[in-house]
Amino acid sequence: MDQLNIFDKRSGDEPQGQAPLAERMRPLTLEDFIGQDHLLGPGKILDRILRNHRFHSLILWGPPGCGKTTLARLIATHTDSHLIHLSAVMAGAKEIRAAVQEAREVLAKRKVRTWLFMDEIHRLNKAQQDTLLPHVENGTILLLGATTENPSFEIIRPLLSRAQVAVLEPLGEEHLRRIIQRGLSEEENGLGKFPAHLSEEAEEYLLAASGGDARIILNALEIAVLTTPPDAQGVRRIDLEAAKEALLRKSVHYDKAGEEHYNIISALHKAIRGSDPDAALYWLSRMLNAGEDPLFLARRLIRVASEDVGLADPFALSQTVEAFRAYHFLGSPEGELALAQAVVYLCLAPKSNSVYTAFSKARKSAMETGSARVPLHLRNAPTSLMKNLGYGKEYKYPHDYEGKWIPEVYLPEEVAGSLFYEPGGAGWESRWRDQLEQRRKKARELHPKKR
Repeated sequence: MDQLNIFDKRSGDEPQGQAPLAERMRPLTLEDFIGQDHLLGPGKILDRILRNHRFHSLILWGPPGCGKTTLARLIATHTDSHLIHLSAVMAGAKEIRAAVQEAREVLAKRKVRTWLFMDEIHRLNKAQQDTLLPHVENGTILLLGATTENPSFEIIRPLLSRAQVAVLEPLGEEHLRRIIQRGLSEEENGLGKFPAHLSEEAEEYLLAASGGDARIILNALEIAVLTTPPDAQGVRRIDLEAAKEALLRKSVHYDKAGEEHYNIISALHKAIRGSDPDAALYWLSRMLNAGEDPLFLARRLIRVASEDVGLADPFALSQTVEAFRAYHFLGSPEGELALAQAVVYLCLAPKSNSVYTAFSKARKSAMETGSARVPLHLRNAPTSLMKNLGYGKEYKYPHDYEGKWIPEVYLPEEVAGSLFYEPGGAGWESRWRDQLEQRRKKARELHPKKR
């Protein structure tokens, strides 16, 4: 199999340890590949493709360090194909056209098909994806795209429809333990020449902090081993403190502009709607730890106050607006406590979506009857001509009547009698259900033809 130098073997005079451990430990065979059993297990999609040498464009979607690049190389190797590797960060239309031309030449001279591995394919803009599309469509190249972002958001629909999406999962603990053991024991490419022992606490820390990213674990493991002096027996003993120092910072799976942003804000919103303060505080913390804009979170809480608490507790809106103002005034980290307070308040508050539902119904009705005329008695009459035409005639001023209310019709004839708002049965809002129903009944009795 021919391929570009990104996957070439290192030259003999290059120091073996120069590449990071994660790069040196890349599996060269499917037998050595760890994880993604749902794709590579017997009878699964990639197993069928590789066993039957079936060629079909693929987009490998998964988090960092789950094996996308390695899997792309193995697919090309096991289908006896030519491989061209491009990174969408550096490649443009010119590089794509050059790759297509190379694929044509390889097919003409050696009757070998070409996989174009496009790393970080989500970074290609629409024009670049359009350049790629016809060559994928006519089979000149087979696309192997790798992305950490949801393809349905980042890949144009015509290109997406011509490829299958293989979803890779974060590596589980058992997979990561095997990777750690292989990294520590293998002498040629691993750390076997440096006898090392990883304490149980250190291993658990690396597993928990890696976010399922094998690259993070292997590179932290290498730093820990190489920076820990051997003891009297020549063994480098990696304790919890050494693991923490090597990792420096826990991996956070989050992208403020990507799918995980929407996943976690959705989880926060739904935890509040479900009145679970523990879960809501967790998701709030996840977003703050990942660097999310706290004012974005504050704005979302204001939305939640109206959508899910509503008039069951009118003070929820005030609480969230004040949290927004408090953070704006204090900043981080002090202002974050105001956001946490608002989150807990919203969780504990009685819930009602009656205003949200009523507004949705009213908007729909207004769109369907946008030409309905305002009844004469509701119209403003600033001129004598308007008064002579009946504008404002027979309008009854509620403040002139007992109880500050008088039965009246305030909707245009086309939608008179429509009910959009149904009060919820919890909190402040529930107090007004009976009174509203009585008023609606009197209005129907007064204007039976407008039911």
